[in-house]
Amino acid sequence: MLSVECVEKSYRKGGLFSREREQVLSNISFECKSGECFGIIGESGSGKSTLGRLLLGIEKPDRGTVLFEGKKVEDRKVRTGNISAVFQDYTSSINPLYTVEDAIREPLQIKRRGRKDVRSEIDHLLSQVGLDPSYRKKYPHELSGGEAQRVCIARAISTEPRCILFDEAISSLDGSVQMQVLDLLKDLRKRYKISYIFITHDIQAAAYICDRVMVIRNGEIEEIVRVEELKDVQSAYTKKLLQMTIA
Repeated sequence: MLSVECVEKSYRKGGLFSREREQVLSNISFECKSGECFGIIGESGSGKSTLGRLLLGIEKPDRGTVLFEGKKVEDRKVRTGNISAVFQDYTSSINPLYTVEDAIREPLQIKRRGRKDVRSEIDHLLSQVGLDPSYRKKYPHELSGGEAQRVCIARAISTEPRCILFDEAISSLDGSVQMQVLDLLKDLRKRYKISYIFITHDIQAAAYICDRVMVIRNGEIEEIVRVEELKDVQSAYTKKLLQMTIA
C-alpha cells in the first residue's frame, strides 16, 4: 500500500550559500502492507522523523519515490483523506483557541464537503477513543496529556484514512498512560482495518504494537525484522537497542 523506493534526503549545511550538504537518509526502501503496523525505530538523529515527513508528503526526497497505492504522496489529492498523522507534541497539535469539537470538526467537514451537522459523528469518535461527549466543549488546556492525545487520535481517524503515521506519539506521556494509548491504538487498528506507521525510539513500545520493525542508524537501514523474531536479530546495533530497553 505505502511503498518507499531508494529514498535519499540531504540538507544544506553551514548557511544559505554553502554548497556543503549533510546526508540524512540513504537508500531507504520498504513497504507497509494494507492493515499492517510497521515500526520505524531509531535513536535521536537517526533520520526517522525526516523519513516521517517524506511519508506524509510534507517534504520531497532528493532521490527515490514514496508511493501510496502506486501514486506519489507529494500530490495532495493522493494523501488527503487517505493518510493522517499523530505527532509527539499534542500541546501544539490542537489550536489552543479551538474546543475539542472544533478540532475534530475541521477535518470532518473537509471529508463531508462542508456539511455542518457532524455533532453525532464527533460524539461517536470521542467514544471510540474512550472520551465522554462532554469533552466536546473543553479546550486543550483543560485536558491531560493522555486526553489531548486521544483527541488527536480521534481527529486522525475522523477522515477514515487508510494509513495513520504516529511520530513519537506516546513518548511525552507517562508510562501507564502510554500503555492505555497503545492498547487503544491496537483496538482501533482492528476495528477500522487501518495501516500504521509507528515511528519511535522505544523498541519495547514498537514490539508491543507492530508486526514488523525497521531499525535505522545514521540514515540507513540496519535491519527489517518481524517482531516475533526480534530476539534473533543479527545486527549488533539492534541488539544494543534491545539491551538498553531491557536495562
